[in-house]
Amino acid sequence: MLKFQFSVFLLSHLFLCSVFITNASVHEYNGEKFVSKGNAFVVHGGSEGIYSSFSDPNNLSAYAADSYIRFEKITFRRPKESANFSSLPIHALVFEVEDREIIGGSAYGGQRAVCCTADLAKLGVCLEGGIIHRPSTMDPSWPKVFGISFSGDDEIATIRSKSIRVTKTGMYNLYFIHCDLNLKDLTVEGKTIWKNPTGYLPGRMAPLMNFYGFMSLAFVILGIFWFSQYARFWREVLPLQNCITLVITLGMLEMALWYFDYAEFNESGIRPVGITMWAVTFGTIKRTIARIIILMVSMGYGVVRPTLGGLTSKVVMLGATFFLASEVLELVENVGAVSDLSGKARLFLVLPVAILDAFFILWIFTSLSSTLSKLQARRMVVKLDIYRKFTNALAVAVIVSVGWICYELYFKSNDVYNERWQNAWIIPAFWQVLSFSLLCVICVLWAPSQNSMRYAYSDEGNEDFDKDDTNLTLIKPSTTPSKDFRSAPEARPLQSSNGASNGDLEEDKTE
Repeated sequence: MLKFQFSVFLLSHLFLCSVFITNASVHEYNGEKFVSKGNAFVVHGGSEGIYSSFSDPNNLSAYAADSYIRFEKITFRRPKESANFSSLPIHALVFEVEDREIIGGSAYGGQRAVCCTADLAKLGVCLEGGIIHRPSTMDPSWPKVFGISFSGDDEIATIRSKSIRVTKTGMYNLYFIHCDLNLKDLTVEGKTIWKNPTGYLPGRMAPLMNFYGFMSLAFVILGIFWFSQYARFWREVLPLQNCITLVITLGMLEMALWYFDYAEFNESGIRPVGITMWAVTFGTIKRTIARIIILMVSMGYGVVRPTLGGLTSKVVMLGATFFLASEVLELVENVGAVSDLSGKARLFLVLPVAILDAFFILWIFTSLSSTLSKLQARRMVVKLDIYRKFTNALAVAVIVSVGWICYELYFKSNDVYNERWQNAWIIPAFWQVLSFSLLCVICVLWAPSQNSMRYAYSDEGNEDFDKDDTNLTLIKPSTTPSKDFRSAPEARPLQSSNGASNGDLEEDKTE
């Protein structure tokens, strides 16, 4: 079964890599077909948040620190059988999202049209077959509309290279539009380059580069604390602490890879597909292992029970399923992504991950409830105190998560046109901070120390943790115990009716 799941994972990696390997920071158009939208035919050329230029607006050649959208080799192709007439213009339309209401119009208050109709042309507000738009109240030179037409039997029409300077911070949209019903199977090729003053990162992604830099530093500090404790008390290390070490290591690698991914993207303008895929994979492995560790701790593994018994295969199956679902979602969402808009595919891929997460949470709290009850019944005060703190931390994390999900839904439902793009980076950053905070709590509770072994599983009275406590019997000591009672090899510790040895009771009193 594991071989099959690994094969599926490998095939999905190869498939997604082949799909995204050609993408870069620029928006490329490789034979994109125009689709009908209302009375127009359009191709969405891209949407990005762009900050205003830092350079002198009078120095038109200083593109190094400018914000701009550059058109390079934009070519329109029509089939040879359709190349027998001169066409209406094919437009490139660039506008800021706040000016969306100035695009399109209606003659009699009916359906809004982008292409100028005969009725609107009669009113003198536009030319028939052209794009309906009005000058922006903030800047009359916007929106930017320009284009080209096919002449005679030409099969190719090319827009000359040009750059549009961005002097106002906002979310900008590019559409290629034509209104000619005779232009069937028209396609567009070429690319546009979108640049912010500080580099090629889209505006929504730009703050994430600094964020992952700070997160890398935070993981380094956590790693120094954890690995120093690990090195000092390596003889007392538990299997559970080895798993936590693995999660910290994966977290350090993930944060560093995300930082280098965004830094390379920002510097060169080419998104490094390989680094992105590794960052996604390390992050998915980390999240999967972290959920499995929390589930195993909730079940009492390594602390109050030596193994998971028959539940091992179920835990592994749940973890493998979550890994595959999360990996595909993250690959589709991040690898080759250059636009500030999420694709529709994410809506279908996020549902399985959400369901599996809910199943994890339900199983974790069910197991915690059972473990706490048995620890309390056995009067294991030290372990009970740790588990109560762990439960409280998980409960707070779940409550905060639910609250943030509600806020995220509110944010997205009230930001249909991505007008609040400058704050959108906070949403993915929050989940990273929350998971890191929970990891810090776990590290504090189960940090390696000279007393680590007292948190480990011990076979009190040779009884399994899951067995009924009522089967245990009370062993009465002799009324005249010998002086070397504790050192006698055949002597057994006191056992109470609730299953706690007198060693545990003494430990509890000491605590």
